[in-house]
Amino acid sequence: LLQIVAWLPPRDRVGVARVCKRWHRLVRDNFLWRHVDLSSCRISSKILWHLLRNYFQGSLQTLKLRGSLFSFRKQEVLTSALLQALGKQCPKLHQLSLMELDLRSFQYGYMPSSLTTLELRCCEIPFVWFQVPETPCTFPRIQQLSIWNVPAFSNQHLLNIATQGTLKTLILSKVYRITDVGIQAVGPHLKDLQHLALCHCSIGDSAMHFIGRHMKQLHHLDLRSNSLTDAGLLCLSGLPNLGTLCLRDCGQLSPETILIVCQSLPSLKHLDLSRIDFEDKIFQKIRLGLPNCTVANTILCTDSSAIS
Repeated sequence: LLQIVAWLPPRDRVGVARVCKRWHRLVRDNFLWRHVDLSSCRISSKILWHLLRNYFQGSLQTLKLRGSLFSFRKQEVLTSALLQALGKQCPKLHQLSLMELDLRSFQYGYMPSSLTTLELRCCEIPFVWFQVPETPCTFPRIQQLSIWNVPAFSNQHLLNIATQGTLKTLILSKVYRITDVGIQAVGPHLKDLQHLALCHCSIGDSAMHFIGRHMKQLHHLDLRSNSLTDAGLLCLSGLPNLGTLCLRDCGQLSPETILIVCQSLPSLKHLDLSRIDFEDKIFQKIRLGLPNCTVANTILCTDSSAIS
């Protein structure tokens, strides 16, 4: 029965608690509240407080929230007090995904110190954020950071988080304030980065130089929809651990350079060339030149990091 209730959305789980005392006890089982996704509905801070006090404490590990940033009727979902309470009462919380929330009044120090994964989608953030607070033991040590369409996210934000030296995964999509200068500044601080996605960003060839120079531990690199030319791609030659390279919609690259660079990547297993206007015989030549690599030219990247 517990497994069946686990399939219900959080709102319905709370509802079935009214059926009988047995179900009331069942719904409070910690197993049901380890991974909570509230992104499909818009809730108020009052409801979130209720969930925290009655269900989340001691069990919550991942949480997804959606605000009302783009709604005509604004509704407060997350408050500074709520965020701090999550950190105190949910010590196992390691992943937080926030969507369509206005965070401009929040201090970064309010973030739960247990967080290792932070995802922001279509959010507003302060122009000064991600700095390490004066009390180092209280700030989150973020290993995976995903920023999707957050207009204020800038080179300085990226530098603030990169200098903490904990990032393993960095996904940036539609953040136009990130430039080659920003990648140059953070490169020396991202030597242990394994997964990098820079999609629909304002970066070009010079950023590739610093990626190739400093980020030798990369396993996955997604550069879709960027102004990348052959000169920039050549800077990625020889990355020893790169297993997946996505060049989707990078239409300024020549097939000859793609083949030369990919042949220099000893660990390459997956190459995405979707939405690049090459003839079929060109794709065939690339495939023949990379016998140990799967080359895609019609479908999207299928792993969980794929960015549309």
